[in-house]
Amino acid sequence: MELISLFAVPVLLEAMSLTYLAWTATSHRRRSQCYLLDYVCYRPPDDRKVTTDMLYEMVERNKYLGMPELRYLFRLTSRAGLGEQTYLPSGVLAGREMCLTHQDALDEMDAFSNDAVAGLFSKTGFGPLDVDVLVVNVNMFNPEPCLASRIAHHYGMREDVAAYNVSGMGCSATVVSLDIVQNIMRARSPRPVLAVVVSTEVLSPGCYGGTDKSMMLGLCLFRCGGVAALLTSDPALDGRAKMKLRRLVRANIAANDDAYSAIFQREDTHNITGYSINKTLPKAAVRAFAANLKRLVPYILPVSELFRLATDLIRQKMSRRQRFKIDVNLKTGVDHFCLHSGGVAVIDAVKKNFGLDEADVEPSRMTLHRWGNTSASSVWYVLAYMEAKGRLKRGDRVLMVTFGSGFKCNSCMWDVTRDLADKGAWADCIDEYPVESTANPYTDKYSWMNDNADDDPSLPVL
Repeated sequence: MELISLFAVPVLLEAMSLTYLAWTATSHRRRSQCYLLDYVCYRPPDDRKVTTDMLYEMVERNKYLGMPELRYLFRLTSRAGLGEQTYLPSGVLAGREMCLTHQDALDEMDAFSNDAVAGLFSKTGFGPLDVDVLVVNVNMFNPEPCLASRIAHHYGMREDVAAYNVSGMGCSATVVSLDIVQNIMRARSPRPVLAVVVSTEVLSPGCYGGTDKSMMLGLCLFRCGGVAALLTSDPALDGRAKMKLRRLVRANIAANDDAYSAIFQREDTHNITGYSINKTLPKAAVRAFAANLKRLVPYILPVSELFRLATDLIRQKMSRRQRFKIDVNLKTGVDHFCLHSGGVAVIDAVKKNFGLDEADVEPSRMTLHRWGNTSASSVWYVLAYMEAKGRLKRGDRVLMVTFGSGFKCNSCMWDVTRDLADKGAWADCIDEYPVESTANPYTDKYSWMNDNADDDPSLPVL
């Protein structure tokens, strides 16, 4: 009996040790999870809405533009997919787009952050002193002190708040911010972390008034918007969370010359700085998405689909005939596609090359129509559209895909943790969507400008 007890004690201790280690590992995984508690998409005041007539007046008063440039802008605007409910900075609508100041940019940023971040705190019940991590991403505006410090100062955040400012990352920066938050949560585990991610764009520094056709495209696409999102690694709050982050993957194909120059900030022949958008953009987006999917699909597709892909790949390797196309059925592992609403051409290219149908890209098209391209925050408006329509149910899987200059494709997979139905920024108009046509009223109001205006194959596409 004593001998049995002698052997039983170490066995029992080892079993207890293994149990504790297993529990610790499980607890560590739970505490390093990233939960989305809530988010607030910014809706600028109605006096910043830009109509067709206002756009026409804006381009008409530009002294550099002649009739050829006006007709070119007409063609771009008429097929851009934007409606008459989008927003521009106050300085632009006041007719000062050619002489916007540093203060204009600060005012534009403050108008957003004072609304969206305050709205997030009010909506969730958390306050500035609860925030452990603050990540702010704005592509075109990087003042001193940085915008992260400006927000921390305005809200009186703690001295130990970890503030990060991300710039120059283009429209894919929101997932870069999520990556930063996720890595911090893993590093600080098992201590719970509460993080605020702020994604927006300040358009005032990027207003272009020249005649370079590749640089005039931004005027037709980019609009004001932004989001403030609250995330946590605290498993005690998982019941309040809207979604849980399952996987995040980033891809950068900057080594390719065409992809690197697809979106480029430069000066034109008149030394006016702007952002050049090349015709290679849709192709770069597809290539970057493919590079991203190579790493992402093993984690999001079911075993049956992975086995089919492996079988097709082996058949292709063994075949001596011409290679056949291997199609990836993303819908076997994804319920909703939250695609960056960068432009009609990008949405169409992704839809065509990855086997999606019109229902899959509807949220992105409608977001482009209602809000325009709001840069890094656009995918959150797409997500808000799905939620406002009551399409996000518990257990659904949402693939969020962003594209940005460089060229980059960053994506993440979310698991919906409860049924969602908050209308958010879409509350006043969601019942009007989807619209049958996204054609801009420019087509009817200024059709005379289309006379003898044949498309130039060298022009950038939307």
